[in-house]
Amino acid sequence: MSDFQELIKSFPKTREYVRDFFVYGFKTRDEFREKSPRTYDNERRRLESWLGYYVRKDHVSNGANISLAIDSNLLDTNPLFQVWKTKSFTDNDIVLHFLILDLLQGGGALTAEEITEHLLTGYEALFDVQTVRRKCNAYAKEGLLQKTKAGKSVVFSLDHALSDWIGSNDSMLDALSFYQMAECFGVVGNYLTDQLNHRNESFRVKHSFCVHTLEEEILMSLLDAMNRKTNVHLEMKSSKNGMTNTADCTPLQIFTSTRSGRRFLCSYIPASKRFTCHRLDTVRTVTPLEPSPEYDELLSMLDRNRKHLWGVSFQGNGSRHLDRLVMKIQVLEPSEQYIVNRLMQEGRGGTLTRIEQNVYQYEIEVFDANEMLPWIRTFTGRILSLECSDKLVEQRFYQDLQAMYRMYEIDEV
Repeated sequence: MSDFQELIKSFPKTREYVRDFFVYGFKTRDEFREKSPRTYDNERRRLESWLGYYVRKDHVSNGANISLAIDSNLLDTNPLFQVWKTKSFTDNDIVLHFLILDLLQGGGALTAEEITEHLLTGYEALFDVQTVRRKCNAYAKEGLLQKTKAGKSVVFSLDHALSDWIGSNDSMLDALSFYQMAECFGVVGNYLTDQLNHRNESFRVKHSFCVHTLEEEILMSLLDAMNRKTNVHLEMKSSKNGMTNTADCTPLQIFTSTRSGRRFLCSYIPASKRFTCHRLDTVRTVTPLEPSPEYDELLSMLDRNRKHLWGVSFQGNGSRHLDRLVMKIQVLEPSEQYIVNRLMQEGRGGTLTRIEQNVYQYEIEVFDANEMLPWIRTFTGRILSLECSDKLVEQRFYQDLQAMYRMYEIDEV
């Protein structure tokens, strides 16, 4: 039986657990049916170790519900950044990390052979030259060390110029503090401010979506594919039924909901010759494929189609035709001009016409009128009529209205 280890080798597995506790939460040990009880216990213990202050336990009849309670209004950083700082390492990894960096603190430039010799004579640490060279090359690739040519030799050095400049520049430290709270890949800003012992005392973000950091690894791979204009193979796990599926697609844009904060990958599926959107939090792996020769053309097509996109659905009722929706709204003039303003500001390209006193008509053509229903319901009580070319949308709206009448015991009009 293996011992419990707080550090992890595989981030994707932990990402799913943190998301389960933070986004869905309130599940007992028995309700995590996809994993074994021992796996659940290990992940729970890791979570309590990393984020103990935010772990909430609600005791119920069949156990305890575990969840994460995080109020973004009060945070000076994203606590989920801690999950990125839990990578496991070998004994040689950690010893070489500190010894090499300590050896090069003086600013000198040394070859891998010289570093190996100094490790033995100065620290009594015996390492193979190839091991030291691989570590130095890896650190040079990550930007921790500088790798340069000195004659026929390759030398490695440590340059403090950038960190010294950042540490002495209050404006840059403030910029990093803001960046870690407000932008993608904020964990980079968090790493830098942590290294410089700087704490964010200036900024708070009212609508901060902490869980976004769990998707950053996937987002980076997708942005890299977009930059290279290549196709990708996606492996996804449904948040509804837990089923795993795959798709080969051309990634084009990332959409973010201003209401829920949920992020989506908008891509083109060559097999079906259609645009589609995948929730970013359902994507488990991204594998790059061949370059897409028609990438720029697909981007232009997407730009033309976006004017008919209400949310993220290009599907509608399964047809390739646009849904046409017409809604008549009663507005008491002039005291309710704010309703007219709402229709104009939130109508997303729809046409608003005053057809008579106190009556306005809103028209729009979209790919999927189903996505409009939550917005349309906010005008309940003012809607005089609603017509849609997709009759299922129209039927659903009136059925919901009748259900509300019955719930509140209101005579139907």
